[in-house]
Amino acid sequence: MALLELDNCTKQFGGLKAVSGVSLNVAPGALAGLIGPNGAGKTTVFNLITGVYEPTTGAIRLDGKNISGRTPSQIAAGGISRTFQNIRLFADLTVLENVRIACHVRNQSTLLDALLRTGRHYQAEKDILARSYRLLELFGLQDHAHWRSTSLPYGEQRRLEIARALATQPKVLLLDEPAAGMNPQEKEELMHLIERVRTEFNVAVLLIEHDMQLVMSICERITVLDYGEIIAEGKPAEIRSNPKVIEAYLGEPV
Repeated sequence: MALLELDNCTKQFGGLKAVSGVSLNVAPGALAGLIGPNGAGKTTVFNLITGVYEPTTGAIRLDGKNISGRTPSQIAAGGISRTFQNIRLFADLTVLENVRIACHVRNQSTLLDALLRTGRHYQAEKDILARSYRLLELFGLQDHAHWRSTSLPYGEQRRLEIARALATQPKVLLLDEPAAGMNPQEKEELMHLIERVRTEFNVAVLLIEHDMQLVMSICERITVLDYGEIIAEGKPAEIRSNPKVIEAYLGEPV
């Protein structure tokens, strides 16, 4: 059974259909790609999955349960986390604090525990701090733990955003153009990092990306959107030679 499933999802804004009849499955532990020209509807799909938008029609299921209509916080608690095309770190917080705040999605202590300063509260905070430092070490950010997050170089801000998403302990990780603005060396490091994250955290990864070399190198299955509709789906070799995909990117039939 698919871990994440979009079933014939459409999102309409007035007379505009941003996505139309999109059906997409992500298996447990999969590393999948979602590609398409600018304006194809890729980020709208991510916004549907994470509860920013509710589907006009269709259903979205996680572990077989319909999550359509749930709030972003409920969906994050259910096991879906994401990064953004434009980096959205908490600018006034440190690198460590950005990760710690995300860890609280799994916090088992209550507000009453915090008010009364119970042993459970202190133990939960100790565990969160330890988990945050482990994530920073994995992403090579431990030496910058107390830096203001926006003072990091661009590539490290991207890594911090992924670390923060993983702090919620997701089942599915959505990466929205993680290689945007990176140089070739940073992209190479990112490829290895995504593969490592998938393995070590046992998480399914669905990524939007315009860098075709990255997508073709690491994704096991790719879905292609154009004008809000799926025009192709398959393995990288199949997508690379698909006439509809080539036409969508080049603007003429081949």
